Amino acid sequence: MAKTQRRSVLPGLLLGLGFGGFVDGIVLHEILQWHHMISGAESPETLAGLKLNVVADGFFHVATWWLVMAGSIATLVSWRKGRLAPTWSFHFGLLLVGWGVFNVVEGVVNQQILGVHHVRDDLGAPVAWDIGFLVSGVLMIVLGYGLYRRGSRRRAETLH
Repeated sequence: MAKTQRRSVLPGLLLGLGFGGFVDGIVLHEILQWHHMISGAESPETLAGLKLNVVADGFFHVATWWLVMAGSIATLVSWRKGRLAPTWSFHFGLLLVGWGVFNVVEGVVNQQILGVHHVRDDLGAPVAWDIGFLVSGVLMIVLGYGLYRRGSRRRAETLH
């Protein structure tokens, strides 16, 4: 009896979550300096506050690094189990879904529920930026899911 081979969704989702966190941390925290991980709770305007925010950003980056490592390990485990390699649209779609989920969860939990930071703490936390961040996450999920489905169908067609 032949084993049905399927592609795994876990690697793409984990990598998307991790890369989404890296983009947030590197671009928004470090390059643009719009906010830090806890800048809504602890102002980075003082040296002590900035040090605390940088440490919190560091722990955030460790967490995103672990997500990328988990995605890489899940990829290797999937290959070792003989699972099929994903199509580009399948994998890239899942990366976008993971990144979008990161944005939505981060936007709802950190920005709205906990209030530890907002997208533009440097401007006094205007809500329009927070809403835009959430909308971008939802759009990534929708677009990513569409690509994932297209990649799933395309691969299924080639197997028959």
